[in-house]
Amino acid sequence: MVASTHWLASATGMGVLERGGNAFDAAVAAGFVLQVAEPHLNGPGGEVPILLWSEAEQKVSVVSGQGVAPSAATIERFTELGLDLVPGTGLLAATVPGAFGGWMLMLERWGTWSLADVLAPAIHYAEHGVPVLERVSTTIESVKALFTDAWTTSAATWLPGGNVPAAGTKLANPVLAATYRRLVAEAEAASSTREGQLEAARKAWYEGFVAEAIADFCAKTAWLDSSGEAHGGLLTADDLAAWRPAVEEPLTFDYRGHTVCKTGPWGQGPVFLQQLALLEGFDLDAMGHLGADWIHTVTEAAKLAFADREAWYGDTDVPMADLLSKEYNAERRRLIGAQASLELRPGAPGGRTPRLPVYPDPSTIPGAPGLSGARAPQGVGEPTVGRVDTGEQVISADGTVKGDTCHVDVVDRFGNMVSATPSGGWLQSSPTIPELGFCLGTRAQMFWLQEGLPASLRPGARPRTTLSPSFALRDGKPWLAFGTPGGDQQDQWSVNFFLAVVHGKANLQASIDAAMFHTEHFPSSFYPRASRPGVLHVEDRVDAGVVAELRRRGHEVEVADSWSLGRLSAVARDGDLLKAAANPRGAQGYAVGR
Repeated sequence: MVASTHWLASATGMGVLERGGNAFDAAVAAGFVLQVAEPHLNGPGGEVPILLWSEAEQKVSVVSGQGVAPSAATIERFTELGLDLVPGTGLLAATVPGAFGGWMLMLERWGTWSLADVLAPAIHYAEHGVPVLERVSTTIESVKALFTDAWTTSAATWLPGGNVPAAGTKLANPVLAATYRRLVAEAEAASSTREGQLEAARKAWYEGFVAEAIADFCAKTAWLDSSGEAHGGLLTADDLAAWRPAVEEPLTFDYRGHTVCKTGPWGQGPVFLQQLALLEGFDLDAMGHLGADWIHTVTEAAKLAFADREAWYGDTDVPMADLLSKEYNAERRRLIGAQASLELRPGAPGGRTPRLPVYPDPSTIPGAPGLSGARAPQGVGEPTVGRVDTGEQVISADGTVKGDTCHVDVVDRFGNMVSATPSGGWLQSSPTIPELGFCLGTRAQMFWLQEGLPASLRPGARPRTTLSPSFALRDGKPWLAFGTPGGDQQDQWSVNFFLAVVHGKANLQASIDAAMFHTEHFPSSFYPRASRPGVLHVEDRVDAGVVAELRRRGHEVEVADSWSLGRLSAVARDGDLLKAAANPRGAQGYAVGR
């Protein structure tokens, strides 16, 4: 089974399985196709965290394909530039592009296919073109002036003939196809073995021609970014050569016979576990799925967990044992009352004193509401495309999420399973590197330019990413790989899905199809780091009486259109059956199997 956010990626993964590849081969091939099919949501310059179950090893592993801050990326350097936030677009926000290394590590350690075989579908689609999604066309339209006036290398790639590609037409990226063809050629010239070729490809990317092009572009060019000024980049060839993807143990939490696995707190994944730790003290079964009590309780638990994310998470020593302990969560659970909280309330795990960042006033930030046209580069958040006239990260009045990221899940005939969330390096994040056909990511915008915080900018540190694949065991046996795009919403939408399966007793597709909700109560991870205390989004399929009751309890409810929130996919092992489901919203996600 393969399920993902785009039908071409799912079909590609299934083709790999049909031809004898395993889940790891299929996920890698699908991941590279996502770069071509959803270029507004991910790209080669981005990153990928992966959770996987190896049937041979009988364990869950985390692959951290999240790159780190450059050695020159210090708070002092940004202060010298007159910045108190890392820009949301442009070269200053780039970390080492970790997606390629992450995919290669999984392929080498657990896969069976060659580099040429897994890259062949992506090369084909990049060379010959893919049907343009309406959202791709809309995204490019929103940044056309920026590309034409300022990011001219991006115009050459994404405005063929100077025009925005229309939805349904084909869009190719022959330069990216040539980059991947060269990688394959250099790898095959360097070694006759699969493992040797994969190592040669990694060297070509992080120490060879790809690294050289990235380093030259950062050092020798400067581009307008969301600060309103032009800046060069900080990434160097040494930064790329020094980085390696890592294999780590997952963080886990046991919830009613299920063991949920997430990345460490260098990402936001543990907030999923913290929400479960709070919710296990409530009788959700008695509340009824999507009733007022259910939505209120789940939302208030999310507010507390994400407040802890703000105070405690980062690529550092985080007191996760205390944050997940029964004693801590019993105390925190008492904060969930009958009325909606409008405060950001981090806890004090182990008696430690929480410290929150000093949040900026959006009205004083360049690139926030007030700028327009080419001086307000888009792509400042995830959702990745805000209002065209301001660059503001928003959910539009009709509730439509303006872009997000990608996800792919795979389970094979052997029982191997993969949950991967590739993102970053989207076409509107940074100018295209002309020799490579892709742009760098902007994940460094998640660092704080304030000293002494877990997520403070430090050379060699990973940003506290929102990318959050999920995996769960049931009664100790591998069961469910799942995830969703959506930035800060990922570990709300995924929690809602999981609770619908566990408590609502619904099947995978019905749980994905169920009306979705999330809060914007806590500060965004993305420039300009805004928050909307008390705001709760619900799809209009939620009962009107429930909405009225939520408002009575103090929630600032904003009703979104039907089928507009969430983009989940999932695969499962259920006894001797394999199952899969994908998101119907946008008529783009796809689940396939046999």
